[in-house]
Amino acid sequence: MSDVLTQLGKVLEERKSASPDSSYVSSLHAKGLNKILEKVGEEATETILAAKDAQVSGDNKDVIYETADLWFHSLVALSHLGENPQVVLDELARRFDLSGLEEKASRVKG
Repeated sequence: MSDVLTQLGKVLEERKSASPDSSYVSSLHAKGLNKILEKVGEEATETILAAKDAQVSGDNKDVIYETADLWFHSLVALSHLGENPQVVLDELARRFDLSGLEEKASRVKG
């Protein structure tokens, strides 16, 4: 799984410098962080709606598709800020042996 994220991170980094006319990712970077975050918000809403529909229909196809869009646009935002997908994987690994309550408490104290 991390190989896909690593490859995607490399592609996102390469496309930052491409022509905005030839690359969707480059066009997002050219429009700036606010536009990228707008797309993250849009995809989050679409993911929520698809999950609600999936619960009723029993078909997860759309929620999987929308989650992929959400992850993609979140990775574009990280790329815009100079980060790569590995930092998220590292953070998830750090949390692996913590209970959710312990992890939340550590953020509140910090």
